[in-house]
Amino acid sequence: MAKNLVIVESPAKAKTIEGFLGNEFEVKSSFGHVRDLALKGLAVDTENHYKPNYEISEDKIKIINELKKLSKQAETTWLATDEDREGEAISWHLFDTLGLDEKKTKRIVFHEITKSAIQKAIANPRGINYQLVEAQQARRILDRLVGFELSPVLWKKIKPSLSAGRVQSVAVRLLVEREREVTGFKTISSYKIVALFPIEKGGVSAILKAEHPNRFKTKQDAEKFLVSCVGKEFSIKDLETKPGKKSPSPPFTTSTLQQEASRKLGFSVLQTMTVAQHLYEAGKITYMRTDSVNLSETAIDAAKDEIIKSFGDEYVKTRRYETKTKGAQEAHEAIRPTYMSKQKISGDKNEVRLYDLIWKRTIASQMSDAIIERTIATIAISGIQDTLIAAGEVIKFDGFLKVYMEGSDEEDEEQKGMLPPLTIGEKLLLKEMTATERFTQHPPRYTEASLVKKLEELGIGRPSTYAPTISTIQKRGYVVKEDRPGAPRNYNVLTLSNNKIKDDVKTEQVGVEKAKLFPTDIGMVVNDFLITNFHSIMDYNFTADVEKEFDEIAHGQMNWEKMIDGFYKPFHKTVEKASESAERPSGERVLGVDPVSGKKVHVRIGRFGPMVQVGDSEGEEKPKYSSLKKEQRIDTITLEQALDLFKLPRTVGEYEGKELVIGVGRFGPFVKHNEAYYSLKKEDDPLTIDAERAIQLIEEKRTGQDGQGRVVGQYEGKDMTLGKGRFGPYIKHDGAYYSLKKDDNPSTLSEERAIQLIEEKKLADKEKVIKEFPKDKNVKILNGRYGPYIAIGKANHKIPKGADPAGLTLEDCLKIAAESPAPAKKKFVKKGK
Repeated sequence: MAKNLVIVESPAKAKTIEGFLGNEFEVKSSFGHVRDLALKGLAVDTENHYKPNYEISEDKIKIINELKKLSKQAETTWLATDEDREGEAISWHLFDTLGLDEKKTKRIVFHEITKSAIQKAIANPRGINYQLVEAQQARRILDRLVGFELSPVLWKKIKPSLSAGRVQSVAVRLLVEREREVTGFKTISSYKIVALFPIEKGGVSAILKAEHPNRFKTKQDAEKFLVSCVGKEFSIKDLETKPGKKSPSPPFTTSTLQQEASRKLGFSVLQTMTVAQHLYEAGKITYMRTDSVNLSETAIDAAKDEIIKSFGDEYVKTRRYETKTKGAQEAHEAIRPTYMSKQKISGDKNEVRLYDLIWKRTIASQMSDAIIERTIATIAISGIQDTLIAAGEVIKFDGFLKVYMEGSDEEDEEQKGMLPPLTIGEKLLLKEMTATERFTQHPPRYTEASLVKKLEELGIGRPSTYAPTISTIQKRGYVVKEDRPGAPRNYNVLTLSNNKIKDDVKTEQVGVEKAKLFPTDIGMVVNDFLITNFHSIMDYNFTADVEKEFDEIAHGQMNWEKMIDGFYKPFHKTVEKASESAERPSGERVLGVDPVSGKKVHVRIGRFGPMVQVGDSEGEEKPKYSSLKKEQRIDTITLEQALDLFKLPRTVGEYEGKELVIGVGRFGPFVKHNEAYYSLKKEDDPLTIDAERAIQLIEEKRTGQDGQGRVVGQYEGKDMTLGKGRFGPYIKHDGAYYSLKKDDNPSTLSEERAIQLIEEKKLADKEKVIKEFPKDKNVKILNGRYGPYIAIGKANHKIPKGADPAGLTLEDCLKIAAESPAPAKKKFVKKGK
């Protein structure tokens, strides 16, 4: 048995570290948190110093027992979890849960998983930092108090299954406010003047592009200017050359890595953090949760050596960056490669791409500025005072641009090109001049990365919270991330060429959105309700101030109980008041009157989401209801669109003796045929689709790889239908489901094979039965994966040790069930944090 037990939170991390330590060290993983606030109830004693009630997760009991056994046998236990607050809390929970001896326990931290870093950590152990633990515990307790007390108010006032959170609700507020800015934006058009001048010098041809410095408000004004240029001469009036430089961006923090991986690699925030964690645990990059831009002297020296080796001395410029983020949490390094000399790695495609991004950004941060020369040419027009401007820039020395250029969130950013050689007084020949109608653009909707940037600017959240916050608001259905196709828009173009003006109308696609975050109707209604009744929780400054208080707890400058108490007491009173007196919001809008029935049509949030209602509950006739389509919104749907929803479901014909029904469900429009559902394509309109197209969609699906909806034959006089569910392809027969094996191809499955699968499953189910009770067919004793158990309906009950399953009577079974109620559903906990 090894003298030393090292506990980390990740098995991948354990495997990497084990390679750096000798035989006297055994490295084990806790697989993330081993305990958390109890799932049942509040789990915080608000009357007793906010004492938390922790419980060990069911899936961690075996791990805890194993670690207890190993820690008792070891001379020293080393707690080597991550060095942030979350990692410190995991170490404390391990210390407390395993009952470790303080004299035999050492806490070690490291920023990178390299042999030298691990050995240095072993040589410099410390105790658990309880200030960091208290900061993490305060965050966890505060978030539980907010969620536990706010969520029931939402259930009561809006609809069941909703939730609220201190940071997630503020993130939704940002998205709702931006969406309302977008929908309320008034587009204004103006005309942009661009002139093209061909230039030929020394056998080289080029086009000089110049613009009028001002926009013209109307088509008439733009046309008037073009008319004034007919027959005029153009010449270079002035040339201005200015030297300039571009400097590299600092190395990555968590936030900037998420933003750049989104822009350049198309990664979601969660995907970036998952891939970065794999790189860290494999020892390829430093710790990925940091808000520091600092690099160690060792890293700076290593970067310098690599730059000289790869590019030359003139490309080196040593820089030491300072962190300016509000309330930067820890004195970590930035995210960088552990070995600067390793330009490329092999392995998973996404890991290779993210590592490449991190290496280039780190190396570029220690490289020379790019030297550029900016040139501005002023073009005179004979007979009028207006001038045109041409601008360009030349890179004289590429510097850091040889390796890396930061991406931009600006969607319409134009790159300035190089200008051809010009001289003052030089005459120019106009090829053409255009006046193009351009429109003001609404503020851009948020991407995941730009939302992280905004949260960071406001001081809301910390490196470890961005990804889970953005994932949560999408899972809750408050926000959707999607592409939207936009719509066509006409615009005017006036062209002056050969002293004649041509007037054209062209079309462009506007409003195209790629991977943008949109608040849903329910997200907007919940946001408005929370702002009205819980303004302090939704206030940006308040949320940022709470983060500062967590920082103060981490630095020992504030007592965590006092901080929680100052928040909770007034908050609890607000909750009680809102629960009793707050108005029930529904986002209701009256759209008009149904021309057929003469009844009022309104749209609102119902128990199952956004819906249209025709008629009132008070009338003799029951109102009619219909759910909104996925792309429709309460605040923009029209009366005509609302009435169209009641045209569905509609029967369009028959196929194979069964009706073809078109409807709209939770996942969009569909064809229903023989109890199977077939999604319509984007181009299919559920209100106009015919039987021929419906049959085509069914056959396309059937001939695909999954064969979904195909009737493969009959068994015992009933159809066997193929389907596809959460656990893969299956056969549905007489209301029961039978999974296909790995080797079975759904598209070619025969009737004989389907019957065989059904009979094999029925036989296996019979063999599971140890005992049945004829008097009560609902009670059986079965043999399961973990041993015999009693099945009463859908509930299972463990048989006590020592009891003979075959000898139990019906009364015995009922007694066991009464004394030990059915266990709660298993909790699925992700490995790692």
